[in-house]
Amino acid sequence: MLTTDLVERVLSTVPNRTVGVLGDLFLDRYLDIDAARNEPSVETGLTAYQVTRVRAYPGAVGTVVNNLAALGVGRIVPIAFIGDDGEGYELQQALRQLPAVDQNHVFLLPDRRTPTYTKPMLHEAGTVRELNRLDIKNRVKTTADAEERIIALLNAAWPKLDALIVLDQVSEVDCGVVTKCVRDHIAELGGRDPDKFVLADSREQIELFANVSVKPNTDEIGKAFLRNAERGGEETFPSSPAIFQTAGADGIWLHLKGAIAPNLVKTYAVSGPIDICGAGDSTSAGITSAMVSGLTHEQAAAFGNLVASITIQQIGVTGTAPPDKVRARWREVSGG
Repeated sequence: MLTTDLVERVLSTVPNRTVGVLGDLFLDRYLDIDAARNEPSVETGLTAYQVTRVRAYPGAVGTVVNNLAALGVGRIVPIAFIGDDGEGYELQQALRQLPAVDQNHVFLLPDRRTPTYTKPMLHEAGTVRELNRLDIKNRVKTTADAEERIIALLNAAWPKLDALIVLDQVSEVDCGVVTKCVRDHIAELGGRDPDKFVLADSREQIELFANVSVKPNTDEIGKAFLRNAERGGEETFPSSPAIFQTAGADGIWLHLKGAIAPNLVKTYAVSGPIDICGAGDSTSAGITSAMVSGLTHEQAAAFGNLVASITIQQIGVTGTAPPDKVRARWREVSGG
């Protein structure tokens, strides 16, 4: 399905492409804790963990951005809002470290917090384990003014985009960037311009996207069918050109509109320890990079699998797949 020529086509084409990424920008903050330096708190008697390093990365939509940048996409346009707070400053700083990222479509809202996943990583006796994560999220409805600004920024960017990735990370309905109003507008654009590749990903509402390709995992697609049945819907994903159903170690079940049955695009085997954090986002980046390079849906799914097989081998950090690692991994799995 994939060949060396196709892999090289993607890697040589994406530096000339522009990809938009619309959705929830999170800050992923890692706190490296040295257990040997633990000390008791004088006030409480509890163990005071000693943080020896703080690592900050763009998360959620930012993870997709990071993966697109690593693959070499020439221009990346995140479309989002974040809070006017310290986490927002830290997130903008992390985005500035990435090549080709245009932050002109990211705006600050003083009444919102920047969503943040804080991940304490305990280093002890030569091992590393993640302690309980600390989450900062917004649990109030996104305002109409914020929705209008997102739609205006999307409209401004749309003519120059070769593709758009949409990531609805926030589980609370209409509390993130991708509200019903924004989702309906994406459907309108997708229906108006069907040749432009749009890939949507959503934890809780994937079945509500129309006129665009979608990327649910097996659990998400099962829940989507149940929710649609409860609403009395006759068919789930009736207008999606393609459904990239990720199935972990099995690969991707590709459902193409009009096809009689789905096709399994098998993954590439990985040995040793793995970390699946961000695997889905790296798959989205791989699929989209392949689609804007003229590959078929099947070939794009295979390239997405290839990218994910690289990122999951990077432990304790959200992995990326730069061109040298893509080439090395392809030689490994193809025997070339």
